[in-house]
Amino acid sequence: MFTRILCAALVPGLALALLPIGQAAAHCFVGARFLPATLTTDDPCVADEMSLPTVSFSSANPNGRENDVEADFSKRITENFGVTIAETWTFVRPPANAATFGTSASGFQNLETAFQYQVLKDAQHEFALLAGLVVEWGSTGAAGVGAESWSTLQPTMYFGKGLGDLPDDFGGIRAFAVTGQVGYQVPTTSFDFNEQALVSQNLAYGGSLQFSFPYLKSNVIDLGLPDFVNHLIPIVEAQFLSPVSNNEGNPWITTGTVNPGVIWVGDYFQVGVEAIIPINRASGTNIGAIAQLHFYLDDIFPNTIGRPLIGSAPAPQKPFGE
Repeated sequence: MFTRILCAALVPGLALALLPIGQAAAHCFVGARFLPATLTTDDPCVADEMSLPTVSFSSANPNGRENDVEADFSKRITENFGVTIAETWTFVRPPANAATFGTSASGFQNLETAFQYQVLKDAQHEFALLAGLVVEWGSTGAAGVGAESWSTLQPTMYFGKGLGDLPDDFGGIRAFAVTGQVGYQVPTTSFDFNEQALVSQNLAYGGSLQFSFPYLKSNVIDLGLPDFVNHLIPIVEAQFLSPVSNNEGNPWITTGTVNPGVIWVGDYFQVGVEAIIPINRASGTNIGAIAQLHFYLDDIFPNTIGRPLIGSAPAPQKPFGE
């Protein structure tokens, strides 16, 4: 049954991926706007890229304080259709103030894949739209670190919008951009027999507000700032999870985090650091942190692994054209 559902969801996307779309480019360029790869949500573009590693420390795991090391690899199949594979290794240790001390646990989370299609890029209005299906494959991780035995399908829409199309009178406001995503999580089971509890369907959503110093210098005004500053994109991300169905008998609580931080952007890679601030006690009890090293494979290897597997693509753009 699950296989039939997955095939039914993927076949239309694969067919759409073979259709042409205008103004596509390497990583997330929309006209003059460069949208960096974000750390806890996703940018609205398909690309050839890799995050290695993404390291985070948080208190969101109910079993204790959690450390994660994640790697993900994104590959364009065609110019507008891409696949991402992600795996996370987790170490959980009991809280220091726990009444009874349990045993620390470590292992991999369930394997995740995302199938994404570039629906639209509007260069004039700096707007991008992406459709995707995120799949968490059940029983591919360790139960001791919270990996579930069932799979989850999450159809998701992603968008990005730069404010560079505002009139010149708006000045530095034109350097701002927003991104967002909305997904609906559908588990392949409705009941957890181990926990004797319902498995809810959830709304997963979030986004970012970012200010681009590179865009400010090249498209608004050159303030003569140091070169290091002109590579920075201060950012605030947020991600939330709200149960919406099949949750009777469980708390109807929205969980999530707000993550302020900064991304340094180069021509071939970027480095990002953010705080992880829980929105309530159900989301965590302490402030955590996340850091990421992200590579633009389409710029590093433009003639090999940085190209789509099928068809051609425009030459990759670099954030600074160096």
